Parts: sequence; structure tokens; C-alpha cells
Amino acid sequence: MRIVNSRMNIIREDREQELANLLARLMDQCAAGNRMDLEESCSQHPEFANDLRELWGTLAVTRAAGSGFSSTDIGLEGFDRQSPSLELPFDLGQYQLLEEIGRGGMGIVYRAIRKTDCQTIAITMILTGNFASQLERQRFHAEAMAAVHLDHANIAPIYEMGEHNGMPFYCMKLIEGQTLSQRLLSGPLPTRRAAAMLAKVCDAIQYAHHQGVLHRDIKPSNILVDEDGEPFVVDFGLAKRESDLAEITRSGAVLGTPSYMSPEQAAGARSQVGFASDIYSLGAVLYHMVTGRPPFLGETPVDTVLMVIEQDPINPRALNPRIHRDLEGIVMRCLQKPKDLRYDSAQQLSADLTAFLNSQPVSAREGRFGQIIGHLMRETHHAGVLENWGLLWMWHSLVLLLASLVTWFAYASGNTDGTFYLVVWGAIFATWAIVFWWLRRRMGPVTFVERQIAHVWAASMCLVASIYPIELAIGLPPLALAPLLAVACGMTFVIKAGILSGTFYVHAIAMFSCAILMAMLPDYSMIMFGIASAACFFLPGLKYYLRKRRSIQASL
Repeated sequence: MRIVNSRMNIIREDREQELANLLARLMDQCAAGNRMDLEESCSQHPEFANDLRELWGTLAVTRAAGSGFSSTDIGLEGFDRQSPSLELPFDLGQYQLLEEIGRGGMGIVYRAIRKTDCQTIAITMILTGNFASQLERQRFHAEAMAAVHLDHANIAPIYEMGEHNGMPFYCMKLIEGQTLSQRLLSGPLPTRRAAAMLAKVCDAIQYAHHQGVLHRDIKPSNILVDEDGEPFVVDFGLAKRESDLAEITRSGAVLGTPSYMSPEQAAGARSQVGFASDIYSLGAVLYHMVTGRPPFLGETPVDTVLMVIEQDPINPRALNPRIHRDLEGIVMRCLQKPKDLRYDSAQQLSADLTAFLNSQPVSAREGRFGQIIGHLMRETHHAGVLENWGLLWMWHSLVLLLASLVTWFAYASGNTDGTFYLVVWGAIFATWAIVFWWLRRRMGPVTFVERQIAHVWAASMCLVASIYPIELAIGLPPLALAPLLAVACGMTFVIKAGILSGTFYVHAIAMFSCAILMAMLPDYSMIMFGIASAACFFLPGLKYYLRKRRSIQASL
């Protein structure tokens, strides 16, 4: 045992020595003026990837100590690092940085003076200085490139992009005032003032959209309000051109600020993020402006993300009764989870806000009934699990149809033996349920939602199997309670509609209607049940089976 421990200690010491040598080489490279890329170093040395990520901040501090930097703790995108801050005042080429005035998702903002004309401007530098990874540099560059081409009265203009000693920066107009988030610390804004301010923000976002630029991180801290109350949209750090094929974010990671991001952003559905996502965020900002709090705010960011995906926001008037119903309708239309139920554009949202300010009818109220129906019938984010059930539901429809036909034939032949029907609908279906579940498990891991649906289905099967013993116990002839088969099936579809997709309400109505017809025409009840139930399982089964095939083909 001692020999084994000794060998393990030797191996551990050798590994630590190799790691120390690697860190020394990286520090030497940085001292020579070369940029350090964390992800590149991790990919080159995968055996030390975790150690490098943990020690990266220490390297930054060590480098900062010899380069005129001080350090401040900042958490960034997946791991903690020490963020270098310049010792001010600091000469940056033709600019002199005077004081730090803010920090955003990608950069530090300084008040600065341009030496050539002594004009006061704002300088934004990448948050991690010359220790930024390639990905961070791409995003920082994307922010500048996305905004530099935007010329709108309510978008803070960028004057110049540059780099100093390996540190990228850009200079922009200095907005004297405060962020909207700072203003909202004192409570909600008067509703008409909030509507007027957001209408201008909407005009700015519409202009950006017209230029093909998505913001993707609209929130109160990214809206500066000057001393005259004029709003300016800033921080295009997550912006991208809709036509770009080369995504900076390739992993499908959640991008944005949880309380203001759209459900498709919160779910990491990168391909679904578009102009409608910015519309949602504008609605979330307006919600905060008139209620004093964001629409969703959990104890942790993860809790907030789950609320954005799964829950509906509290009606604004429940938090602030002074809000006009038309303005509440505008807010809630923006915050619809299905994208097609939101405003078609920021311009349309701005038009509704202007109509509200002019005491004119707003489109949000006119389409309210359609929104309610659309909201009711939408698929939830859990609906994707049905792709695993499509083929199985098609087989299940065949089993239902055959069992129903066998039962009807036995009944038409005068079979009054309740045991026979118990075997068909009890033992045979119990066997099929086991086979069904075994086939599903072979397809891959079973999600929590699928287990819930399986329990609902199992409960309905227990109800079906208990019908025939109940008939025997109370002396009823076989199939006297057959309409309850359709009732049980309809109840399962109601539950599936709430969890998976609102379209299952149609199936539930069909089964409840079938139950009434079965009671009216008992001689043909099992034929009606077999056809109706088989159709209700086969059609969605085919839909999701084909959807899965298309997704597989698209991934090849």
C-alpha cells in the first residue's frame, strides 16, 4: 500500500510540475506581448483544461501587477476571473481616460478627453483587457461593428474603433445622465412618460432592425437617459446581423439578461432568436417601467430562466392599478411566449404606444381574443418530447383499434362474460404498456415530463381496467359503462394539452363528444370509441414522427 501511495505521489508531483511549466510558458508569452487565449490553451492541453480555467484569473493578476493594472473581482461567462482596471488617469493614444463610469456585459466605460480638441467622450474597453479570449474579442468587435453603422438620434453613436497595446477599444458619444435601471430604483415611472420614452426606444430598435441588426440584450441598464429625459440605446455586445451565417455563439448557450430575455433565448433556441425576441425584451422593459419590477425575478438566474420559459407574468395592473388597460394590453402582447402573437415589429409597437398617448384605439386590444386562443393552443417547450413518442403512438392507435373491434365483435356475438372484457382491457393492455415503455426506454433517456405523462396514461388504464369489475359488482351488463372509456381518454388529453400542446384540447373535445354518442348508440359504442381514439393518437403520432425524421435529416 505504501508503494502504491508513493507512486501516486510521484505521479501527482510530476503532473503539478508539468502544470507549473505550462503556466510559466503562458506567462512568458504574455510578458512578450502575445495575447493569451484561454480556450485555445485548453484545447492544446486538455489534460490541464480545468486547472487552466481555475488559474486564469491568477495569471491575469500576476500580469497586471507588472503592467500598471489593478484588479477588481468580476464574474464572467462561465468562470470567475480577475478583471484588470487601468490606473487613472491613463493615456490611451490620442485619448486620456479620466474615470470609470460604468461596466457592461462586455466592457468597461471610461470618461475620457480627446487630446486633439479636448472634447469629452466615452471610451469602452474590453472587460478583461489584453487577457481576453478570442471569443470575447469577437463579441467586443461585433458590438462596435453592429453599432458603428447605426445612425439614429436615440442610439449612442460610435466615433472610432482602435487598439492600444493589444487592448481593443472604441470611443462613443458621452451621455450625461443615468441608466434607466438607476432611474427605476426610485420606483415606476408615470405611465404616459414611460410610454413616450419607450416609443423612442422602439423607433431606435426598429431602425437597427431595418439595418438587419438584432440587439438581443435590451434591458434598463442598456438604456441611458440624459438630463433632458431623452433615451439612448447602448451596449450592442450581443448584437448580430440577422443575415450572418457565421455565429459567434456556436454552442446554443443562453445569451442575454434573464429577467428581460425572451423565452426562445432562455431556452437556448438559437435558431429561433430574431426580431421578435427584441420585441419581447422591449415589453419586459416597459413592464418594469410601469410596475417597478421586471416581469420575472427568481432567487437565482436559473430560477428566473425557468420562470421565463414556463410561467406567465403577473398582470401589470395587479402590481400598479393606475396603469391603463390599453397600456397593460400593449405590455402583455409583447410578452406573449409564442413569437407570432407578439407585435410584428418594433414600429408596430411604437405605433400602439403613440396611439395610447393620443387616446386612440390600440391594436393590442383588438386582437385580444385571437391572442387568448393562440396562447391556449400553443405548444409548450415540453412538446419536443413527443418526437420520441410519435411512432409509439401510431402503434398504440393500432392496439386501441384492434381491441375495440374485438370487443365489439364479442359483444355483437352475445358474449356476456365480463372476465373476457377484463382480460382484453386489463391484462392485454397491461402487457402492451410494459412493451410500450420498454420500447421508449430503448430510444434514450426518459425525461421527467415523459414520466409525468406516462403516469397519467397509467392512471387512465387503471380506470379502464376497473370498469368491468365495477359492472360485475353492481350487476350491470358488459359494456354498460363503456362511455367512460372515452371520458378517461378525453381527460388524459386535457392533461396533455396543459403540459405539451393546446391542440390536444381538440382531441379531448372529440373524445368527450364520442362518450355522448356511445351512450346514445350503445350497440356501436366500441366501434365509435376505437375509431375516435385511434385517430386521436395516430394523427399527432404521425405529425411528431415526421417532425423527428425531418430534424434527423436536417442534422445529417
